[in-house]
Amino acid sequence: MTAAALDEQQACRHQAGLSDGWLTSGILAVTAAFLTSIAPVPDAHAAAARPVDGTALISAADDLQDWLTHGRTYDEQRFSPLDRINAANVKDLGLAWFADLDTARGQEATPLVIDGTVYITTAWSKVRAYDALSGKLRWEYDPRVPGEAGIRACCDVVNRGLAAWGRRLYFGTLDGRLIALDRETGRLVWSKLTVDRSKPYAITGAPRVIDGRVIIGNAGGEMGVRGYVAAYDGDDGKRLWRFYTVPDRPGTNATPHLRRAEATWKGDWWTRGGGGTVWDSMAYDPKLDLLYVGVGNGSPWNQAYRSPGGGDNLYIDSIIALKPRTGEYVWHYQTTPGDTWDFDATQHLILADLDIDGRPRAVVMQASKNGFFYVLDRATGQLISAASYVAVNWAKGIDIHSGRPIENPEARIDKTGKPFVVVPGPGGAHSWQPMAYDPRTGLVYIPAQEAGFPYVPEAHGRDARRSQGPCCRDGGNQGSTHSLGPHCPTGALARGLQGAVERWRTGDGRRARVPGQRGQGVCGLRCDERRETLVEQRADRHHRGPRHLFDQG
Repeated sequence: MTAAALDEQQACRHQAGLSDGWLTSGILAVTAAFLTSIAPVPDAHAAAARPVDGTALISAADDLQDWLTHGRTYDEQRFSPLDRINAANVKDLGLAWFADLDTARGQEATPLVIDGTVYITTAWSKVRAYDALSGKLRWEYDPRVPGEAGIRACCDVVNRGLAAWGRRLYFGTLDGRLIALDRETGRLVWSKLTVDRSKPYAITGAPRVIDGRVIIGNAGGEMGVRGYVAAYDGDDGKRLWRFYTVPDRPGTNATPHLRRAEATWKGDWWTRGGGGTVWDSMAYDPKLDLLYVGVGNGSPWNQAYRSPGGGDNLYIDSIIALKPRTGEYVWHYQTTPGDTWDFDATQHLILADLDIDGRPRAVVMQASKNGFFYVLDRATGQLISAASYVAVNWAKGIDIHSGRPIENPEARIDKTGKPFVVVPGPGGAHSWQPMAYDPRTGLVYIPAQEAGFPYVPEAHGRDARRSQGPCCRDGGNQGSTHSLGPHCPTGALARGLQGAVERWRTGDGRRARVPGQRGQGVCGLRCDERRETLVEQRADRHHRGPRHLFDQG
């Protein structure tokens, strides 16, 4: 963290009337807005924990007290219908309580809220339970992840959350365990190793539970592993099924989907792992009884090494539908065939029922890392629409008939032999940060960023290193300042689904007056005195690019 960022955080603490110590190692903060959704339950923790079952999870949208699963509901819309906090009284909100965490390492978890208790995971795969009204720590659990496990995670020792079933909580650990805890006490119930520890696997994502089956993937696509997602019995941790996302050596693959995938790979890819880890997104449709998972990048990134001679390399960078009872393949859609830029398709999946071209469609949506927003038929995987939601130069658009990207040949540096600054870069246009869908407005809210990255053939590596400069202010990626300028904006945008219309956008740390209902505005992110360009993008199913319409101070 830079000195400027620390100074800014200190100023924020003083403005809030808080001591300097509260943010030294990380913090869980709860506002009065959150507490308005918690009904006082004085004896909730003393009584036996209310079991979370299939009925509760399927009807979670009607539960105004709890947040029972990672995306609140199986469809992962992350939409809250609570309305006691509104534009008229939001100015009166303040901090209700906070809790110090024990590390300044990355914190990426979505809390669960059940019967007046907030359950979170923190860095190093630790778990804490807090009284939602007072902030009192009820219990904590440390799985004692060994420090050497940290080198197996590409992007810090993070954990994104828990799953609940019955009277238990489930979570994965950085060193590859799936753990069940008693929800009331935090006591260990069982622990199951889900990975081969001789290989650089890790777990950072939150599990999901469907009918007592605890479903968890893993990470390690940067490290040379072979990805899979698996289901475990919530009672005893027994593995029920495992679905591999990329094929092993030809002739050893038992399932039809992997035998079909063999032809899409070249060389001896299996000696390098192949990648395709399921490290984050999942969603579930109870009516279709389909589980949807997002699959990560190939390993290594560079296809010329991973699969010399090309090929689509199934099923990296894909959205896959499975039968949750058996792990059987149903369909897939690949967002970036033959990826060579680290364009995972692990970003959050949202299910919704939309009216498209005058008829109802059951869809799955993703703001993918490659810069395109996809809408698919969730029964068949058919592409309905795709349009860019940030600047994109590696492809000119998505062919609506084939579903494939219309690639820019210059982006394939292994074929051109020339450097090229790819936009978005490997940080992606959108990564693990949760997005949400509001069924009332039809808008999807996306944490997005625009950042390029220079991909350079090995022969040009020395010259490129001399010319590179900082691209992203958080120090995440290095880029060509000649191509992109010194800053890469990050922020949030709202996207309409009819005609893929971008409604508003806020940039990193800038004041944004964004249109609300009937021309009203709301202030997004930090409200300082700088100006923000608002972008409205209108695109049909074939991308036509953004149109910058106006500035608004």
